[in-house]
Amino acid sequence: MEQLILIIGLLFATVLAVGLGDKLRLPYPVIMLIMAGALTFIPGFPDLSIDPELILPIFLPPLLFATAQKSSWSVFRVRWRTLLLLAVALVVVSTAVVAGAAWILIPSVGIPAAVALGAMCAPPDPVAVESIAGRVHMPRRLVTVLQSEGLFNDAAAIVIFQAAVASAMDGQTFGPGVLGSFLVGAALAIAVGMLMGWVTAAITKIITSSTARSAVTLIVPFGAYILAEEVHASGVIAVVVTALEIKRLARAEDATERITRAAFWDVVELLATGLAFGLVGLEVREVIRMEGADIWAMLPLAISVSVLVILVRLLWFSLMALFSRRGGGSLPPTSFKDVIILSWCGMRGLATLALALALPTVLPSGEAFPGRHEIIVAACAVLLTTLVLPGLTLPWLMRVLKATDDGVQEREATKLMACRAQEAAVAALRDHAMMANLPPEKTAWLKSKMRRLRVDLLQENLGTGDEVERRRRGRELVIAAQTIALDAARTEVLLARNEADTDPEVADKVLRQLDLRTMIMPD
Repeated sequence: MEQLILIIGLLFATVLAVGLGDKLRLPYPVIMLIMAGALTFIPGFPDLSIDPELILPIFLPPLLFATAQKSSWSVFRVRWRTLLLLAVALVVVSTAVVAGAAWILIPSVGIPAAVALGAMCAPPDPVAVESIAGRVHMPRRLVTVLQSEGLFNDAAAIVIFQAAVASAMDGQTFGPGVLGSFLVGAALAIAVGMLMGWVTAAITKIITSSTARSAVTLIVPFGAYILAEEVHASGVIAVVVTALEIKRLARAEDATERITRAAFWDVVELLATGLAFGLVGLEVREVIRMEGADIWAMLPLAISVSVLVILVRLLWFSLMALFSRRGGGSLPPTSFKDVIILSWCGMRGLATLALALALPTVLPSGEAFPGRHEIIVAACAVLLTTLVLPGLTLPWLMRVLKATDDGVQEREATKLMACRAQEAAVAALRDHAMMANLPPEKTAWLKSKMRRLRVDLLQENLGTGDEVERRRRGRELVIAAQTIALDAARTEVLLARNEADTDPEVADKVLRQLDLRTMIMPD
């Protein structure tokens, strides 16, 4: 019962942290981590014990799915070089640098254990980055880079970690074979994700309840993750691909479902994020308690690894900006401001904690796993340094660099999307035979509403209208006709969303506003 009470308490604390974060203009995950860590100092505070092997399967699927829904395949087609450089190459380089430092500072730790530490500290957390970046009005082009990096870097880090631990436990050779394992696992994961996306689309066509359809999307991420892991593929990649496929296969007429699903996933993401970072706070405190006074002797390694992680990221983005400017590229980073902001947003989180806790206690021979205590302390130090410090100072940094997004670019993109939607709606009315059955005054009214669709979509406060308006003769025909028009508008936006030069979040915003439109026939 204590465990259940603690979980409910963390969920309630999440709601309070959101309110406090709004007041202080600070990201609520960081506040949640600090609050949870502080609570553990209360005498008699219960421990929340979760099997380390369950941390990633419980939290990663819903959080990755929620983040991936804000992207699209077109983003990856445009940014595939950035994706490889950050989600794979930067993870490998960070792992190598940290492993080298750990092996030099503590030679007895061994190369496999040092590599395991590097893999723990390498991947930034997409959930932490998303929740923090969104609250400081970071430019969309930078947020997109961070999202693209965060969706796949866990996969590379987990493969390296598993290979390093296997080498330490069984004496297997640790070398280039890891690349082959990663590529095979990624290919299988993509197949699993495609399959799950198709299955989900087929199920939602059969189910008529929009609430039940939304519930399916909560189950699917776990199914994709578990199925991928069972066939020795990457559960992380499978979940991301599943989310992207579901968005790609979305139908224009599923307006009610999209509204229900968006509200549903906003709640799931908020509570799951708060619970996850609350767990991080509890576990960090537990590590400090277990190590006791010995933790002071481990600080040199912890500090060195924390500094190296930040420096490697800073140097990597600096090189990317240099080559981008020399090659005339337009994708960030392209300036000093981009480099500083992207480097400062390398927050570690759930994956780092889960991998640290998943480290074996003893070897098959019965000996203690080499350097386990030092590795866990170093990983927790990196987590706290890269999460709490940037999380609390990023709003200040954005103001100093004058890099806060003024929203002009997004507004212009929204205007273009709204124009496309209106043109599609007007064309659908003009070409459909149903219009011939409408009275002239109804036809004129409907066409007038559709010609004002662009203006309506750009309004800040959109209402849903009076859905209980009394029925009149011809109302069914009006509703049917406007449904055709709005479906055409949604189809156009969905097509635009998959184009290379379209910001998927702008398209989602316009699509959400289209879904909310309810045209009511006047008296």
